[in-house]
This record gives sequence, structure tokens and C-alpha cells, in this order.
Amino acid sequence: MKSTRRLVISGLGAALAGCGGRVEKPAQLTRLDTDRLSAEFPKLAARAAPAQLGLGVCLIGLAKAWASDPTSRFPMQSVFKAPMAAAVLSEVDAGRLKLSEPITLTELDLSPPFSAIDQAWPTPPDHHSLTLPVIDLLALALQRSDNTAADVIMKRIGGPGAVNAWLNGKSLGDIRVDRYERELQQDVAGMPPFEPAWKDERAWLAARDAVAAPLREAAMTAYLADPRDTATLLASLDFLSRLARSDLISPASTRLMMRLMTTSLTGATRLKAGLPAGASLAHKTGSARTDLGFTPATNDIGVVTLKNGGRLAIAAFLAGSTATEAQRDTLIADAARLAVSCVG
Repeated sequence: MKSTRRLVISGLGAALAGCGGRVEKPAQLTRLDTDRLSAEFPKLAARAAPAQLGLGVCLIGLAKAWASDPTSRFPMQSVFKAPMAAAVLSEVDAGRLKLSEPITLTELDLSPPFSAIDQAWPTPPDHHSLTLPVIDLLALALQRSDNTAADVIMKRIGGPGAVNAWLNGKSLGDIRVDRYERELQQDVAGMPPFEPAWKDERAWLAARDAVAAPLREAAMTAYLADPRDTATLLASLDFLSRLARSDLISPASTRLMMRLMTTSLTGATRLKAGLPAGASLAHKTGSARTDLGFTPATNDIGVVTLKNGGRLAIAAFLAGSTATEAQRDTLIADAARLAVSCVG
């Protein structure tokens, strides 16, 4: 029997509140101590070894930026959901999509965990449906990094190709979105195509572990060398800076997206943990699963608003780490501390 379920989106009301009205002009940061960043970042990079740590910092509204590695490409993981969401909201701005538009999902639309949609889906996962408006899918993707929500909303606007076309049209071609989560996560683990029966974390991990360890290791190594679904530090900073200034999407859509990113439920121990009291962060994390003692990607990018209203963008990518989760998160938090200490 077909059923329709409604998922409650935590924090959505707070995210929507205040999307109208005027926005006060923030204070302007004018100092970026690039010499100190260049001098002190190598200590963080040494702690990250053998992983590759990338850090980028820029002042919002000024042509002042610094990146530890301007040209290398880093795997984004769920960081991609930020530019994807901006592409979705550009469709809203153009009148081709409404935030209230309902989208109905079946089990064939499910993607690998994490997904609150997957968790709410009945077992067995067939002959059921769930209808959610675009705004709820967008909120799930940005606030909770929901893979199913991201894939469904990206499919609605034309898939990864449409997101890439939007990025290229905005001169952000060094950010690439090439695969759905249901494709990418399977590729990273060397797994066959995703099956709805793997919607729960335990089931997905069991299916992953059924793949021989050498094949999984080879798949992770190949993922780190793959230019698909990657971004450079400078392109990430450009995206964040232009997003914060409403240069990419309308002011109303910018306010909505920044609210959703500020109320994110992920990454409390990454960039956010390294910020001073009174600062806020609109951000998007990205996290690959650890397997065989190896974590392909641990990321966090966002716009920081300091207590005095000054704003900066920070992008932190950690690729190919053998460290624990706590050690990886602490590295990113310490990168945020360094970045904030070098601006004024």
C-alpha cells in the first residue's frame, strides 16, 4: 500500500525567519596578514601529514585572499551541497522553480546514508512514497547534509550537469560537481550501484565491507586522484565571498541560504570550534567515511561574521588522512583560529 509521509525539518522556521527586511551593512575588515599565514600554516600542515591540508582565507568585499595551495584540487564530499543549493536558488530567482513545489520520492530516489529521509523510510523500503516541498529538501541538504535530499533536489534542476553549467556561467569552473551522492559514495568505496535496501547505515556498511579490502583501498586512492567533484581553495573562497555579497543569487535567496548554513547541525567541532566568542558561521561541511584506518576527505568551508560585523571566508580541506576524527576536526578548528588571528 502506498503511503505518504511528512518529515519534520528541524530549525526550518528559524532559517526562514528574517529573510525579508533590510540587512545592516557589516563592518569592513581591511587587514589580512598573509606573511603570518605563510609562516604559521606549515606547522598545521606538518601535523596533518601524511594527509594534505589546504587552507584559504579571504576578506569579504575586498580583493585580499591567501591560499596555502592555490591550484591543487581537493575532493569536496558534501561541501558540494553549498554550490548546488545556490544553483537551485538561482532557478527560484528565475521563476522556473518554487520553494513550495512538492516533490514525491519513492524508494528508487534514496541515496546512501547519511539521510534523515532514509532514516524515516519504512522497512522494507518498497511501495512507499514521501512528498516534500523544495524548501524542506534544501534545508535537509544544507542543515543536515542529507544525501537523498541533495540528490533529489539536484535531479529536479537537471542534475550535476546543470550545476556545473551554472558554476561555469558564474566563472566558478574550478568547482566541479560531477556525480550524485548515490554514485560518488559507491565509487569511493569500490561498491556496486546503490540499492534501497542499504538505506540504513548498518546495512550500507555491511555491503561495503563485503567488498575486498584491497579493492576498497584502491577505490579510495583513485578517488583522491580524480578531478571530478573537487574544488580549489581559491574557487571556494570566490564562491563564499560572492555568495555573501549577493553576487551569485538574489538578496532574498542569499539571506535564506545563509540562514540555512548558519543553522547547520554538522561540524560543531571544525571551523566553528576555532572561532572567537560572538562570531557566527554560515558553513557547509564535507566528510568521507573512514575505512581501513583511512579518511579520504574532511572539510569545512564558510563565511565567518565576527562580533564587530566584519566578515571573512575560510575554506579548509583535509585529504587522505590517517588521523582520528577528533584529530582531524581539531586541525580544522586550529586552522580557523589561525585565519581569524590574521585579519582585522
